[in-house]
This record gives sequence, structure tokens and C-alpha cells, in this order.
Amino acid sequence: MKQIILGTAGHIDHGKTSLVRALTGIDTDRLKEEKERGITIELGFAHLDLPNGQHVGVVDVPGHEKFVKNMVAGATGIDIVAMVIAADEGVMPQTREHMEICTLLGVRHGLVALTKVDLVDEEMLELAQEDIKEFVRGSFLENAPILPVSAQTGQGLSEFVSALEALSAQVPERPASSLFRLPVDRVFTMKGFGTVITGTLVSGRVQVGDAIMIYPSGISSKVRGIQVHNLGVTAAEAGQRTAVNFQGLEKEAINRGDVLSVPQGLKPSYMVDVQFRYLASNPRPIKNRTRVRFHTGTSEILGNLILLDRDELAPGAETAAQLRLDQPVALVKGDHFVVRSYSPVRTTGGGRVLNPIPPKHKRFKPEIVAGLTAIPTFGPEQLIGFHIEAAGSAGVAFADLRLMTSLTDRQLDSALQAMMSHRTVIQVDKEARTFIHRKCLEALIAETAEHLKAYHKSFPLKSGMLKEELKSKFPPEADIKVFNLVLNQMIKDAAVIQEDKTVRLKGHKVSLAGGEADVRRKILEVYRKSGLQPPFFRDVVDTLKADPGQAKDVLNLLIEEGLVVRTKDDLFFHAEAIQELKSRLVKFLEQNGEINPAQFKELAGGASRKFLIPLFEYFDSKNVTLRVGDIRKLRRG
Repeated sequence: MKQIILGTAGHIDHGKTSLVRALTGIDTDRLKEEKERGITIELGFAHLDLPNGQHVGVVDVPGHEKFVKNMVAGATGIDIVAMVIAADEGVMPQTREHMEICTLLGVRHGLVALTKVDLVDEEMLELAQEDIKEFVRGSFLENAPILPVSAQTGQGLSEFVSALEALSAQVPERPASSLFRLPVDRVFTMKGFGTVITGTLVSGRVQVGDAIMIYPSGISSKVRGIQVHNLGVTAAEAGQRTAVNFQGLEKEAINRGDVLSVPQGLKPSYMVDVQFRYLASNPRPIKNRTRVRFHTGTSEILGNLILLDRDELAPGAETAAQLRLDQPVALVKGDHFVVRSYSPVRTTGGGRVLNPIPPKHKRFKPEIVAGLTAIPTFGPEQLIGFHIEAAGSAGVAFADLRLMTSLTDRQLDSALQAMMSHRTVIQVDKEARTFIHRKCLEALIAETAEHLKAYHKSFPLKSGMLKEELKSKFPPEADIKVFNLVLNQMIKDAAVIQEDKTVRLKGHKVSLAGGEADVRRKILEVYRKSGLQPPFFRDVVDTLKADPGQAKDVLNLLIEEGLVVRTKDDLFFHAEAIQELKSRLVKFLEQNGEINPAQFKELAGGASRKFLIPLFEYFDSKNVTLRVGDIRKLRRG
């Protein structure tokens, strides 16, 4: 059966709590101060079973203007609103503000309870009804039933229940969601149970034994018990008023406004992209960077409203905007919110979340505003593609896409599979399920080719660019997996050739000018003649009277070509000399089993210690020899 939440709304002292008590037998005013003052301060909760068996959770909200923030918290997640208007007073200021709040929070079903009818005559009752009809014209309550009731005499209560039953049948099932979320509206401790929280389960499902995380704090715990309508259950579904108690969790660790979800299911953010509607009832335009109170779920957070395409917004207008908050908030695309002014406090606007985890936007960027404005019109693949393309080389993880699209895991999987089959998006990381857009891959490939082209032009004597150096040219947000994806694609396309630790464009060949070729020939000759006792390279440069930079480039080329071998201490040997020494060394070790420094010196033609140690260490590094104390043995295998 569907889960229905009924919420009250209306001006103070119009009989909301009395109506709930008359309908359910439950007094929702539980605080001593509420009893003494005769007004509702905190949220109250009850439940009602309709004649057709439909269970209805009831949230009673305060009507006093000082407690509107509590009213907003209670209105989150309600399916039907009972707009309570007293017959002896009619429509009052908080009636209007509560109507605006319900509209901004996306409430689409409701009825009007015309209370205290026992206090007025027939003529006064008719005037009140006419006043209400004028008030609801053009709103979601325009065609709602207006039901005269009295909590004192019981008049009209059965008609109210019948109307509620009919309206409940019209409420659609809540949209499917793979993500459990429960905004906390109350926290308390109960002897023998520990910490208990209550709230309206807005999406997903929770059951006893589940691991949960509190957002935005990130504290984890495990569900110890669940109650729905004061009855112990093993699981709770979206749309139910739910009480949950936890293992080993202190009451101080949770606050109203926190959200319960699965571990790593949500992602707290200090910024939120929104479609913001500025109420027509406002007396003047709202300016960019206005300080506001941001209400969403059961939380109230201070922040600044950033108008992305203008300096001020006129009453009655709406636009894409970004909220920059003083504290992080954990939301999902499509969540409703209310904005209230900083001081004096009143409701000024609200809307829906477009992106709960956006980057910080620069103002007056038409492409950003156009993209955000179009989000409500996008289908699943368009929406996914928009966010992945906007993320660039940073890519977007599956878990983040769940928040940015509000799609179920199955819907998201299906759309991503279709997009990958068309190569619209590419999966970069299979474990984290991170994706980048094809346009980003193509742009990175083009940029990489340009980097290599520029490198070959600057260093014509180098066969290629070191991979690490090439990686440093990538955007800082691109991780190694993105770099490897780009490189592998270019290799697959035969655009580049990778050799050991270097990368070069396929068409690149080292070409020596006349002077460079001469230097190459002379350097090679010096090392060929010097054998195993070569001069230091600086002495070679001086002897040849060569340009140091040019000579160094030529030397590096000879090393890359394998004609010159570098050992430690920046000593360079002709490759033939090294190969001949290696052959003699291996033969000696095969015959004798080991070699000491004196024997190695003799084998190397009497070379001095400054050459012998680097040569010994070179053969160790090449896995030819194995050092054991002061001797070397042949490394097998």
C-alpha cells in the first residue's frame, strides 16, 4: 500500500493541533512550554488509519511566525497538506506564507479545513468560504475541497476523513530511488534503547542491521531498531514516518537537519546549483550575493545567493543560480528548497536543486546558464552527457551521477551502457566507475599531439618525450588513468609510438644537421678509443671545442641509440667496450664461480678504481652479477 504523509499548515491559533487531536486522538503538543502557552512550537507527529485501510502519517507544524523554520522542516516530504483556516479570522499572514512554502516545496495535493465553525454564524461562514476561494485561486489548492469542521463538536470530521481518503487515492507513488535518505527532524534518547531519531523517509528503504552514515558529518553506525506508527518493524519504506535507533551513537552526534543515508551514498557540498523562483509577493528585487537562509529537508543553513546571469532578480521572476553556503549540505537533484531573508526573516523564494555537487561557477558565462536552465528538460542520456562533458578530464563517478541525475541504479546503468556502446562516454576506471566524455578524449588527444609536436621541434635530437614529462602537460585534474587512456588510444590509432619510457609521434625521426653529425662521429670515436678508461664528458667537450648544449643532445642520442652506455658517476663508455667486458666477465664467473675486485681489475685491463666500481655496479644493476660481500657471483636466471 502507498505511504501517505499529511501535513498541517496555517496561521497560529487556527486549530491545527486541535484538528489533529480530534482526528487521531493524539495530542501532538508534547513540550511543557507548549502546554503552558497553548501554542505549538515544535513539530508534532501522529497517525491515522482511514476507513479503506490506508495508513496516514501526520505532521503537525507550528503556526507562529517565529517558528516558520520548524514549519518548513515539517513540510518536507508531505504528500497532502491540510491548510487550516479559522472561520472567525479567515486568511491571515502565516496562512499566506505557509501556502507559499508548500508551493515552493512541491506539494501538489491538499484540502482546506475551515475550523472553528461552531464559533460563527451562517453568514460569517459564507464570507470565510468566499475569502478562501479568492485566496486559493491560481494555486494548487484552487480546486481543493473546503471542509467546515469543528474539533470541539466533531462537526464535519467524517466529511474531512472521506475527502482525505479520496485525495489519498490521487497521490501518485513516490518516484523509485536506489538511495535511502531520511532527513532528521527530531533526536532524543530513550532508556534501554539509546539514541533515537525520527523523520520522514523521503526515498529508498532501510532495515534493521543496515550500516548508515550521518551527513554531513560522516559518522557511521548501524540500525538497531525501527518503528513506524509506534510499531516495531524490520524495515521502513519511502513515505513513512520513521523512528530509528542506533548502536553506540551519542545523541550529540546528530542534529536536526542532518540526513541519514548509506555509507558514501551522499556527498556534502558547500555549493548547490538551483532553479530559483523569487516570489511575486516580494516588495523589491533581490540582488546578487544577497545573504539568505537556505531551507532544505529539515535543515536551515546561511549562505549567499549568486545570480549567474544578472545583478538583480525582479519579484515573480526565476533564474538559474548558485547558492554558496556556510556549512555543507547533502542533497540530490530535484530536491525542493525554500529561501528566507536573513533579516527581517520572511520567505522570499525557493525552487529545485539542479546539481547538488557543482563546481564554483564564474558569472556571466552564457554556456553555463544555458546548460543549467536546460537541465529540467533533459532526458536521462542528455543529463548524464551534460554532466560528464562539463566535468572535463576530471570525469564523473557513478556514485556522483546518482546524485546529479536522481536516476535509479538500473536507469543509470542502462543509459550509460547505451552511451558507451555509441562511444559518447568512455569508462576510465572500472573499479570506481568513472567516465569522461568523448569530446574530452578527443580534445586531450589533440592537445597531446600538439605537445609532442612542440617537443620534437624544440629537441630534434631526442627520439621522444619522457612519459612523465608528457603527463605533466595534462590538466591537473586528470589522473593517471585518463593519461593512460589517451596514450593507449593514440597508440591504437598509430598516432604515436611508445619506446620504453619515451613517447614520440609516429612520423618523428631524429635528423642531424651537418655540424651535429660531425660532433656525433667525433664523440663516438673518443669513446671507442678510450675503451674502459674514458675521459669525463666535460673534457670531451673541451677537446672537441664543441657547443656544450649541442654536444649533450648528441650524447643523449647516442645513449638512446644504444651506442654509448651510461654508468654511475656520469661516466660514459662505448657500448662495444661494455659488451666485450661483459662477455669476459660471464666466462670468468662460469669457470671460477666468483670474482674479487683485484681479478675484475685484471679482467678490465688494469682500469683504475674510479672506473671499476661504476662498472661493477652497472653489471649488478643489469642483473649480470650478484654482490656477496666484496665478491661477485653470476646471477642465474
